[in-house]
Amino acid sequence: MLPLSRMKSLLAPVLSRPTTMFVCRSYGVLSTFKNLNSAQTMNPMSKVSSFRCSTAKNHNQIRVLNSEASGSGSSSGSGSGEVHVIVGPMFAGKTTTLLKRIKSERSNGSFQANGVKNSLYLDETIKGLCFSGRVAEAVGILCRSGVQVEAETYSLVLQECIFRQAYKKGKRVHWQMITVGFVPNEYLTVKLLILYAKAGDLDTSHIIFDKLQFKSLVSWNAMIAGYVQKGMEEVGLSLYHDMKQRDVLPDQYTFSSVFRACASLAVLEQGKQAHALLIKSQISGNIVVNSALMDMYFKCSSPSDGYLVFSKSLERNVITWTALISGYGQNGRIKDVLESFHRMIDEGYRPNHVTFLAVLSACSHGGLVNRGKEYFSSMMRDYGLQPRGKHYAAIVDLLGRAGRLQEAHEFVKNSRCEEHPVLWGALLGACKIHGDIQMVKLAARNFFDLEPENAGKYVVLSNAYASFGLWNSVAEIRRLMKDSGVKKEPGYSMIEVQRQAHFFFMEHNAHEQTAEIYKLVKDMAGILKDAGDVQDLLS
Repeated sequence: MLPLSRMKSLLAPVLSRPTTMFVCRSYGVLSTFKNLNSAQTMNPMSKVSSFRCSTAKNHNQIRVLNSEASGSGSSSGSGSGEVHVIVGPMFAGKTTTLLKRIKSERSNGSFQANGVKNSLYLDETIKGLCFSGRVAEAVGILCRSGVQVEAETYSLVLQECIFRQAYKKGKRVHWQMITVGFVPNEYLTVKLLILYAKAGDLDTSHIIFDKLQFKSLVSWNAMIAGYVQKGMEEVGLSLYHDMKQRDVLPDQYTFSSVFRACASLAVLEQGKQAHALLIKSQISGNIVVNSALMDMYFKCSSPSDGYLVFSKSLERNVITWTALISGYGQNGRIKDVLESFHRMIDEGYRPNHVTFLAVLSACSHGGLVNRGKEYFSSMMRDYGLQPRGKHYAAIVDLLGRAGRLQEAHEFVKNSRCEEHPVLWGALLGACKIHGDIQMVKLAARNFFDLEPENAGKYVVLSNAYASFGLWNSVAEIRRLMKDSGVKKEPGYSMIEVQRQAHFFFMEHNAHEQTAEIYKLVKDMAGILKDAGDVQDLLS
């Protein structure tokens, strides 16, 4: 019989190669590198406790051998993990004999696992699982192994977790690093920062960011994008200015986040400054940057600049066209919306769900009932796009604004998204406009029952009842909010004065110049009263 070492080399021939192939995924591009033997010190697994093999029916298929390995100094099952080893077709029908041989030698003490080789097997197994898309299994094996793996293996697993948005699994990998005493290098630390930023855990990501000895552009971009995506645009812009003060030059990904922040805050001046820096940097804006820049100009009520960006874009696709169409719709330019939509189709671009939503919303605000219904039918008929909840809600709003409440109600009942709260919310808004109290009660009941934990719904219902003088119902809604502990974020207004944004919250006089503002308003009211213009103003 062959010696056990020979059997093991035959069992996993691909694991005995001197070099390892791994894949680095960066911005959607797959690149292959050779990973030379790492000098990273690893805690070896000193004992193999058991093996399990799941054999394929077809001998030409690859079979997987699972071995549970426990940490050194432990003979119990605790802390053990599975190690997957590939068995080639050459072992078809011989696996059982091999396993019996290993079990026999293990029982009499002649089988002693080599720790370094086991660690290499573990690295290869985890990488193989990542390559095949089995990230959950890779993370599970890594966390149960109780040993350190190569830095490249950690990097690959983290990258796959980020790419697949499996952020909880990525956090488990970080926990495993801490447990086994692995100290990540700067590259891995940035990976962890990106993981936590994309997961929305900005507190942890900021702690990691502050501890970085060298803050690269990638780390700055991750933090800025994280805050912008979390709705904390002011903090994101503050980080952007800090980055510039440290002489770190922004790139296209930086500008994309900055333009989105400026669009959300409607700070046109800061957006123009960032645009000027983009031009000075001679960075050729890609589709994502140009779309964000267009969106910023449109949301800051500068549609002419938004169209100028579009007209100068060297590359266009459905995203840039949709940004243009949505931008015109946000500024009430219904004619331009429809013209741009048909121009887009004439140039060979296929609209997507977002494009149709912008067109339907424009038809709703423009009172174009028949054209809106035709566009809605065209989604499925001409482009194979199944309408979603917001598309149905746009048609309800379209009919409701036109006063066709009964038709809107029938449309909601017959739609495939009847259980979607957005539809009933749109119907409720239409009923408020046209004063149909019975329909308000019906829409309000369905609207509330579908998503009672939504704080915004309480306010919508309260306002709807108040518009009809149903004060008992208003009091009941307020009481429900208080009893359930639901809190609504206060509404606010924002104005930019001399490149500084000023926020004014409802029922909250937190602005440092509140007293001066109220005094000015009082003085203005007195001046208008003396001139006899108060009645005209109030009317």
